[in-house]
Amino acid sequence: MQEPTILSPEQILLTTLVVKLAVTAALATMLVRFRTFRHILIFERRDWPDRLIFALSLGIPLTAGVVSRLLLHYDAADLTLEGPFLAGLVAGPYAGATVGMMVGLPPLANAEWGALPFAVGCGFAGGGLRELCPKEAIWHFSPFVFSSLLRRAWKMIRSLDVDWQVVLLLAPVALELLRQGVGSRWSQRLFHPDPPPGSFWMLLVVLLATVLAVATPIKIWNNARIEHRLQEQEKLLLAAKVEALANQINPHFLFNTLASISSLIRTQPDTARMLIAKLSGLLRRLMRSSDHFVTLREELESVDEYLDIEMVRFGPQLVVEKQISAATLDVIVPSMLLQPLVENSIKHGLSRKVGGGRIIIRTAFERGHTRIEVRDDGLGMTEEGLMRASRGGIGLSNVNERLRTIYGAHCSVTLTSVEGQGTLASVEIPDMTVPERVTA
Repeated sequence: MQEPTILSPEQILLTTLVVKLAVTAALATMLVRFRTFRHILIFERRDWPDRLIFALSLGIPLTAGVVSRLLLHYDAADLTLEGPFLAGLVAGPYAGATVGMMVGLPPLANAEWGALPFAVGCGFAGGGLRELCPKEAIWHFSPFVFSSLLRRAWKMIRSLDVDWQVVLLLAPVALELLRQGVGSRWSQRLFHPDPPPGSFWMLLVVLLATVLAVATPIKIWNNARIEHRLQEQEKLLLAAKVEALANQINPHFLFNTLASISSLIRTQPDTARMLIAKLSGLLRRLMRSSDHFVTLREELESVDEYLDIEMVRFGPQLVVEKQISAATLDVIVPSMLLQPLVENSIKHGLSRKVGGGRIIIRTAFERGHTRIEVRDDGLGMTEEGLMRASRGGIGLSNVNERLRTIYGAHCSVTLTSVEGQGTLASVEIPDMTVPERVTA
């Protein structure tokens, strides 16, 4: 009969250390998924409530790990050294001491009198390092400093300049060596991972596991900080790009209107004055708000002011018809979306047409999208003319670029035209919840 295989003390210790690192990584990953905890990590200036939340968020599961060791003899979840040190390193000495007190109190029931002062001391050690070293050095901390430790130490001695990566590496190593020394002398008074006597390599493994248990959460949390920064940069880039494109549209419309006014000053001065007044009202509306997103209702009101100017130019020959679905009035759309479409209809479709012309503005809610159409019964355009209008014109090309920037490459203005019958410009805006308004 084959005897059951029993793990050696070295194998048991190695398994415990590996599971401890897995527990550390899992806890760090779970905590960073909570918005409040992530917010505390992102901003270095933390008030007392934030530090207390951080300490409790980390301290409660760490205390549960210590209790599991005491009750179930499951050593892998005990992070008495690493937890308080990490809390102090990230949130300051008092947060570290708070976590140290939480994890140090349960062992007192087992007569482990050294646990409480040691855990609190680890918290203060981490907090003291935080006060001394640059904050970014903490977030860049990596256990791979081991590979260049001698070179870094020699450079630090030679240049008399502190290498904080070396200091951050040596601090948990020193604390682990202290725990090993105290624990081996008074084994019942302080829990410690106990390498087999005389096994220098196993002691090195214990030291490496301690460093990794500190460095792994920092790496996970720093990735969350970097991701947040990238998202903020993308928001700022989007706002800047949208503003730049909008600023190209406004002068384009302004120059066209001023040219119309200039042509009327001598022949129809009263009409020119009226156009100037309406232009002033339109510009006042545009400059009054820095929002790049408006409701369709507001966009239609802005287009009405533009059409008032154009109808003064064209007189009764220009007829505007609206077929607006009430369900679309509160849909959020990019500002200055409709005006270039209407301007394109007038410029390419009606301005050269003999007799009257009609523009139909239609909106409808279809298949989860808001469809906006601007149709004219003008002269229409050839395929070559459509290409020039969509690519060469400042107004339409900018509208297309804004739509692609905001909604993705699939969203753009679609132009269809039949010579002698007119042109249709249409765009589909995805049905979205009201987006956060991006302001300049």
